[in-house]
Parts: sequence; structure tokens; C-alpha cells
Amino acid sequence: MAAPLASKAGSAGTTTKPPFPELDFRSGARVEELNKLIQEFTKHDQREYDDQRALEIHTAKDFIFSMLGMVQKLDQKLPVANEYLLLSGGVREGVVDIDLDELNVYARGTDYDMDFTLLVPALKLHDRNQPVTLDMRHSALCHSWLSLRLFDEGTISKWKDCCTIVDHINGATNYFFSPTKVADWFYDSISIVLSEIQKKPQRGMPKVEKVEKNGTIISIILGVGSSRMLYDIVPVVSFKGWPAVAQSWLMENHFWDGKITEEEVISGFYLVPACSYKGKKDNEWRLSFARSEVQLKKCISSSLMQAYQACKAIIIKLLSRPKAISPYHLRSMMLWACDRLPANYLAQEDYAAHFLLGLIDDLQHCLVNKMCPNYFIPQCNMLEHLSEETVMLHARKLSSVRSDPAEHLRTAIEHVKAANRLTLELQRRGSTTSIPSPQSDGGDTNQPDDRLAKKLQQLVTENPGKSISVFINPDDVTRPHFRIDDKFF
Repeated sequence: MAAPLASKAGSAGTTTKPPFPELDFRSGARVEELNKLIQEFTKHDQREYDDQRALEIHTAKDFIFSMLGMVQKLDQKLPVANEYLLLSGGVREGVVDIDLDELNVYARGTDYDMDFTLLVPALKLHDRNQPVTLDMRHSALCHSWLSLRLFDEGTISKWKDCCTIVDHINGATNYFFSPTKVADWFYDSISIVLSEIQKKPQRGMPKVEKVEKNGTIISIILGVGSSRMLYDIVPVVSFKGWPAVAQSWLMENHFWDGKITEEEVISGFYLVPACSYKGKKDNEWRLSFARSEVQLKKCISSSLMQAYQACKAIIIKLLSRPKAISPYHLRSMMLWACDRLPANYLAQEDYAAHFLLGLIDDLQHCLVNKMCPNYFIPQCNMLEHLSEETVMLHARKLSSVRSDPAEHLRTAIEHVKAANRLTLELQRRGSTTSIPSPQSDGGDTNQPDDRLAKKLQQLVTENPGKSISVFINPDDVTRPHFRIDDKFF
């Protein structure tokens, strides 16, 4: 038998080895197979929005904003012309850094079809041109108390009943804005407004299926047409500018340099109602950079985002008990990876598998070392409070994922497919009565809404995963005032 051509070529010094599929050294999984599984997960996780679904999203949004306008009119506590930040994904999805251990478990497909987080400023400090200095003497890093001394007498008078009071030796009284009391007030006010709305139901009005207080957030599930939408509403304090404690972060080099301006990144931040592990729940707020994170997402490649979403789906199920790791930790690790790795490497379209394996490795590394720095305030270790037993338990669970990532991806795919099947089954059974838009009364009057629905569908298609900033006037809730990133409508 004749020798193979490769052998003849070898004698001439030009041997070429047969190509082998690229493998993951740890698990032996084919990288090509992992890429295909991530693509399949993404296909099922990112749902298509037709005109009807887009209109239902718009109807639910209008209902929530109208409700908040009525809350403002109850006792005039909320700012008259407020600015909300609407994020795609609920609090449980890690869109903001809030502890998950106080939240009831909601499942997509079973309880809701789409989820959003809405940050609603109870107070605003928007007239500052210098770094904002907060009262962090009583708090852990990345947390702060908020004294109403920063505000006028009218604001103090309005919010006294939502404060803890500290009397000083010199006789002065200091009112500290209380996240728990604000959340209690907010839940009571929303309950009153929804009760009034339901006494006089209007044609096309969403059905309020659930209203619950989960720790310091209010979760509302609305039935609109064939959709169920979860809104996690979070009362916050809104600031323009940048906190002094995060000023040094701006001096470092970052992956977004040259892609977006510093002004876009540091346009504002929030205090969200969450305290540190040993903090005083009645007084302590947590710094949130959700507005900045919306801007940073513009600079993250689609393949890395796909890997992040797939990894998040795996850890939400795997690391749910005891609750120690949240998707927000994973988000922080992804941002650090963007700073650490070359942009042209992260931009590779067929590297989603590499990114997924890297995120799992990063998370395991953080657990073993009990160290996960906050991206904006690196001196704040978000895992510092965990016990050695907890971090090692989760590290061992992640080791099983790393040993067989393909199997865990298949499980995540089955979960998301099952959720989609549940949604379709409920739609077929008509669990939520199909309703027209509140503005629609038959005939041609629904044409503007149809046009809006088509526009919304186009926006969703063109801007997957992006967030909406909303400007609302409670005296005129008929007009949409919202922005998807830098686009206004």
C-alpha cells in the first residue's frame, strides 16, 4: 500500500498535522459545541416582540407611570417632574445591587413573561457641579446615611415621618432618611392608589395580578392582553454628578475610554434601599451606579453579553441556596474582565464559549479568595461578609459546572424553553383576557397606538437589552417621555 501523502511530505520536512477540534482543556468539551449551545440559549432567551406584544409593553408602562403620578398627588412627597430609570430585567436578574435574600421567588413562565426594574427617585440632588460627599461615617464601604440637612425646610417637613431622628448634645436634631420607612410609605401609597384605580376600572386597563413588598422594593405583576409583566419598583435617592468616594476610579484606564465620554459615564448615581451585612437597615443606603452601567453596556461585545446571560442562567439555579452570589456579582466580574483583556480579543464573535468558561473561572476564583471588588469602588469587597463554609460550598458547585459546561448549558436551555412553553400555554388558554389599548375605542382611533407599537418593536429589535430613561409629568401622563439610551421619544 502506498504511503500516505502526509508521510511523503513529512520526509521533505513539511509535515502538517491533522486538524483537531478545539477543546476545553478542563472538561474536554468541544468549543464549537459550547458556542452552538450558547447560541441556542440566546435564541430561546431573547424573545421576539410582535406589534401586539410591543403595544402591551407600552400599555403596562403607561399604567405604571400613571399610577406613580397619582402617588405623587397623594401627599406631594415625590418630585413633581420626576426622572425614572427603567431597566430591562427584574431585581432578581442582578440589574441593581440589592440583596436577594428578602425577595420572594418569582419564575419566568410561571409568574411572569417579562420583567423590568424601575428606579423612582423619592429625593433628588441635581444641582451639584462638584463631587458629591456623603455621610459615610456610620457605614460600611459603598454605603451611606443621608441627612435631610442637605435639603430645604419644605422637603424636611414632607419627609419627617420617613426619617430616623438623632438628637445631638448641642440640641440640634438631625433627620436621617430611612430606606425601610420610605419603602413602607411607598408600598402603602401604591396600595391606596391601586385600590382607587380598581374601584373605577376603565376599558383596556391592565389587570393587577400581584402587589407585594419584597424587603424594600415593591413588586407588581400586571396582566396586559396575553402578557404578564413584572415591575420591581425601587425607591431611590437620585444625584447628578459623581460621589467623592469613587473619584479615584476615574483616574484609571478603562475599556470604555474613547468609546463613550466620561460625561456620559458620570452623569449621575443613586442611593438604593439596601444596607451592608452589619449595617443599620433603618438608616443605611447602598450606592448604585445603574445609570453608568447602562452606558457601559454599549461597549460590551454581543458575544461576551451572550456568555454572560448564559452564565447568569446557570448560576441563578445552581447557587440559589444559600443566597450568597447574585447575578450582580457576575456583572461586576464581567466589567473587570473588560478592563483586563484586550478589546480586540473580547470582540471576537466566535469566542462566546471562551468567555463563558472564563466567567465561571473568575467566579470560582472570587469565591475561593472571598474577594469580589465593586467595579466603581474597588476597595469595597462584596464577598467580605461570607463564611468560609458558604464560599467553599459554592466553589465546589461551580467546579461541577466547569467539569461539564455543556450539560449545564443544556439544562439552562431546557429551563428557558420550558418557561416559554408555559407562557405560550397560558396565552392559548387565555389566562389573561385580551384587551385593547386604554386609548383605543375601536375604529381608526387606535392607529396612533399601532404606529407606536411598530416603533416600539423596531426599538426592541435595534436595541436588545438596553434600558429606558423616563421623564414623566404627573399632570400630563398621556404623553410618552422616554429615552432608550440616547434616543428620545
